[in-house]
Amino acid sequence: MRLIFLGPPGAGKGTQARELAGEWHIPQIATGEMLREAVAAGTPLGREAKRIMDTGALVSDDVMIGLIAERLRQPDASRGFILDGFPRTIAQAEALDRLLKDLGQKLDGVVYFNVSEPELVRRLTGRRLCRQCQTAFHLVSAPPRRPGICDRCGGELYQREDDSEATVRHRLQVYERQTSPLLDYYRHRNLLATIQGEGVITDIRADIRRAAEAR
Repeated sequence: MRLIFLGPPGAGKGTQARELAGEWHIPQIATGEMLREAVAAGTPLGREAKRIMDTGALVSDDVMIGLIAERLRQPDASRGFILDGFPRTIAQAEALDRLLKDLGQKLDGVVYFNVSEPELVRRLTGRRLCRQCQTAFHLVSAPPRRPGICDRCGGELYQREDDSEATVRHRLQVYERQTSPLLDYYRHRNLLATIQGEGVITDIRADIRRAAEAR
């Protein structure tokens, strides 16, 4: 199974990708996590990525394509993968097509998570992370037992700069402008399936399974 999960920030792609990747015994390749690891390590790429992400903008195509090319060449990706957060632009999609052709592989499908903007803002602005262990909480859907304190390690919870309401709305505008054209790109290739990303998590997962198995 070689799938792309498309959708705006906060659509639930990561949650579903983790569960289904484990179920299907293939890697979840999440560009956001790859970038945050680089930020935490303080590498030159990480410092540049942090500066860009804090403004809500997208990291350059060249950087993202390089990261993905390196990851897809690892042995565990030979049986399949779920790409979570990539591609984000037509240029990235075209580069991915070339990369998969070089690897002798092809996409099985693209799943688009359709979620309303008010719900996306609610999800993203309510997220809190632990400064010590990076465990994620949500003030509405998954609050900590004690306000501001991590259940796991007792660390302080904080809101990422890119989760403030102003930045969230900017991120959604950037997504709409730069990423939504991918829907037409994959629709014209008969690869796109749209699922509703609001509702019961297990029901959404069942919809994804049906969409993937229909490819």
